[in-house]
Parts: sequence; C-alpha cells; structure tokens
Amino acid sequence: MGRDHRPSYDQQRPDVFTQALGAAKRTLDPALILNPGVLLELR
Repeated sequence: MGRDHRPSYDQQRPDVFTQALGAAKRTLDPALILNPGVLLELR
C-alpha cells in the first residue's frame, strides 16, 4: 500500500476497519509522525 493506491483503498475498505485502524494508529503513534497520510488521513 502507498499513496498511489490510497484513493481506491479508501473506497474498498469497510468503515469499521477504518475506525479500528485509526484508533490503533492514534494509540501507537499519538503524534501522527510515522507514515503520515499513507493509509489514513488523520489530524
């Protein structure tokens, strides 16, 4: 996965998975500095 594939990935993944992935990302990387914007757009 990478930035080039993210638009199609955003359309294909279920919302519940997006929420779970976002929660894990915020827990493991609270400053959101690791791979920003690659899998999710978090702020």
